Amino acid sequence: MFTKKTINDIDIQDKRVLMRADFNVPIAEDGTIANDFRIKEALPTIKALLDKKARLVIMSHLGRPEGRPDPKFSLKPVGVRLRELLGTDVLFAADCVGAETEKMVADLQPGQVLLLENVRFHPEEEANDEDFAAQLAKYGDVFVQDGCGVVHRAHATTEGITHFIPSVAGLLLEKEVDTITRVMDTPERPLMAIIGGAKISDKIDVLNKFIDIADFIAIGGAMANTFLAAEGVDIAKSKYESNDVPIARDILIKAREKAKKERFIFYIPQDGVVATSLEKTATTRIVDWDAHVIADVESYPKQPTATSRTVADDEMILDIGPFSGAFIAGGIQLANTVVWNGTMGVTETPAVNGPVGPFAHGTELVIDALLGDYGHRPFSLVGGGDTVGYVEQRNLTGSFNHVSTGGGASLELMAGRSLPGVAALQDR
Repeated sequence: MFTKKTINDIDIQDKRVLMRADFNVPIAEDGTIANDFRIKEALPTIKALLDKKARLVIMSHLGRPEGRPDPKFSLKPVGVRLRELLGTDVLFAADCVGAETEKMVADLQPGQVLLLENVRFHPEEEANDEDFAAQLAKYGDVFVQDGCGVVHRAHATTEGITHFIPSVAGLLLEKEVDTITRVMDTPERPLMAIIGGAKISDKIDVLNKFIDIADFIAIGGAMANTFLAAEGVDIAKSKYESNDVPIARDILIKAREKAKKERFIFYIPQDGVVATSLEKTATTRIVDWDAHVIADVESYPKQPTATSRTVADDEMILDIGPFSGAFIAGGIQLANTVVWNGTMGVTETPAVNGPVGPFAHGTELVIDALLGDYGHRPFSLVGGGDTVGYVEQRNLTGSFNHVSTGGGASLELMAGRSLPGVAALQDR
């Protein structure tokens, strides 16, 4: 259960409220928002505050502008989209500090919204500068933290500001922490974790946690290549982290020790989609380095050639293969709770025909299984920047039980770490 005060635990009627949101959304070159999922997720908190006639000042960051103003990271398009979604005027301040912004805040009327320009246009934000936090704190009688994607950082707008004004959680942050904590602490079993992404070192704590608590772990993405290298599979030019090979070996030993004692599966891919480049027109083929089923079927009645079982010197593994995808989808049929963090392949490469790219078929198999296309539909918690980005791109955010806006914060929460931006809020 969420132990921090929320907007429902304090009096905010007619007060000035300073809210930290996470409006770090993808913006196209023409200035339009490519996906407004994070903005929509913040609406329940915003509407609840406006219903109480709050004078609402919203702060956020966008991208990595490196501590200086950069027009391509302006939050102005977010203000436009927020106005459309709320059906009410949203004022926009050209900076997050300064005399002009202070006057706009002072002039706010009950029920009005003011969005401040990108807080990361100032290096003091990420430095958690005390004076910068104090300047921002003047804008509110109460601070509401609702940016789940930033609470794992001790920045001025996540931790620093809480030293100056009463600080509570918004409805989105409460929902995120509650959902993730419940899945990790009291899941409906069997519990399955599908972990992808690039680096094992980024997810080592989460991997170790899931070995402790899950019934089935499936590995995909570039991370799987590092595990394959640890197992002695020749991965040729595939992306992997050579420094993480010893970590992969340790994780495999730990997982196999558990599997000897109880029913537990730690699965790394047995086949993959390979190509010589990431181009959308690259010729793909399936290499079956372990089960050899696909190689045997494709070559029959002849013996399969060695090339059908090995990645060529100029090739890269860019997705899990159909055998591995089917195995993982089968595991999903037996699970009642599935946590998915990390795509299975290079989903950024666009397709020549249809919506699915040449290296996204493994990810699509996971999606189909999670959405019940093969019969059973488990409770699904989806997290991670690349995973959520792909789900957003496919307009499927509403199809899962919970799609986290948390990114790195959700990973840290899963691993059992304290989040500075949550710890700093008032206790109930």
